[in-house]
Amino acid sequence: MLLEIKDLKESVFRPAFRQGMKTALWLLKLTIPVSLGVFLLDWFGVLEALAVVTEPLFRGFGLSGKASIVLITGYFTNIYSVIAVMATLDLSVREALILANMCLIGHALIVESGIQAKTGSSPWRMALLRLVTGFLAAWILNFLLPEMPGKIIFRNEVTSEGFIPDFLGWLRAIGITSLKIVVLVNLLLVVQRFLSELGILRWLERPFRPLLRIMGLPASSSFLWLVANTLGLSYGGAIMISQTAEGALSRKEADLLNHHIAISHSQLEDTLLFAAMGLSIPWLVAPRFLLAIGVVWLRRLELLYRGIHREQAV
Repeated sequence: MLLEIKDLKESVFRPAFRQGMKTALWLLKLTIPVSLGVFLLDWFGVLEALAVVTEPLFRGFGLSGKASIVLITGYFTNIYSVIAVMATLDLSVREALILANMCLIGHALIVESGIQAKTGSSPWRMALLRLVTGFLAAWILNFLLPEMPGKIIFRNEVTSEGFIPDFLGWLRAIGITSLKIVVLVNLLLVVQRFLSELGILRWLERPFRPLLRIMGLPASSSFLWLVANTLGLSYGGAIMISQTAEGALSRKEADLLNHHIAISHSQLEDTLLFAAMGLSIPWLVAPRFLLAIGVVWLRRLELLYRGIHREQAV
């Protein structure tokens, strides 16, 4: 039976917007200062200097020296910034594929690790996990990928117009990002509560149960997994913050999901951005998805070992 408008207002819209604005403001308090710091580090040449220092490390993974600036940028910023930097470089398709996978796994580390910390996972563990898995993915791809002729489709020379114009450009970009965060977080929480009130979430869990079981994830995480893998970790994390606060998702369940979405998230939007550069979609999706499954089962084994060791100690 359909809910009445008054019931919807009290049980769905009001609590969703209350929690949504609280979560969105928390995300903005984390995102805006980090974004400003990265803009300043980039403008004053600190990120480029870091890239020069770390250049020898990346050569062992099938990457040229110029690739280091892409990775350093990605670790602190989002995929759009990575695309912008890659578009200025003369990269082969093979090198671009390896770089893309590393950046898809390990980008926006400060912001996204902070979000995952809010749901019970260690931010240091999450950041280290993504860095290590990114290099593991690069090593595997460097071994598996055949030689690929050709270069990425487009190049775009980026020039600075001075501090004030660049700063105004940053303000415009962070303004759009902030609006997107507020709108999407509130919208997703409304959808989640609405589906929950109608009992649709329980139905949604059923077709995903076999897949989630293979991935080592609880059935209760189906909606969160879907959001994180389509829209991204930040938005999936925003709903997870709400659900863990309400007790709908335990800390252990949230931690397992965090281990998965740390590696495999935004399989739709971010993947399509790289596909527009002429990169293969299967090579962009499969490595992250398979590595995420492995990471969750390793986490489960770790928790099992700790439980056995704790019992023996007692």
